[in-house]
Amino acid sequence: MRKGQTTVLKRVIVDYKKLDNTMLNLLVEKFPDGYDDDDIVTYRNANNEVVECVEVRTEDTAYLVKVSKRLVMAMEHFDDSENEDSEDSDLDTDELEGSEEE
Repeated sequence: MRKGQTTVLKRVIVDYKKLDNTMLNLLVEKFPDGYDDDDIVTYRNANNEVVECVEVRTEDTAYLVKVSKRLVMAMEHFDDSENEDSEDSDLDTDELEGSEEE
């Protein structure tokens, strides 16, 4: 890459239900105490609905993770399970879905 040239990151929009442990780990590392209003990226989707996301970057990709109460619970659950001696590598999103009404 030549000097002065910038790398274009691939942008991916992800729902919390599709997050794997790697993405959850990146979120928890970036927002160890949770995110606040300044961290939220807002845009309008194809249906003209307002969507709120937080951004997490890897070397080649900028992930926009849709914000919801479920995301907060998933991050907290992941952080708690990481501190325990857990052999379960997948997040149980079914349990989280039943705990929030939208």
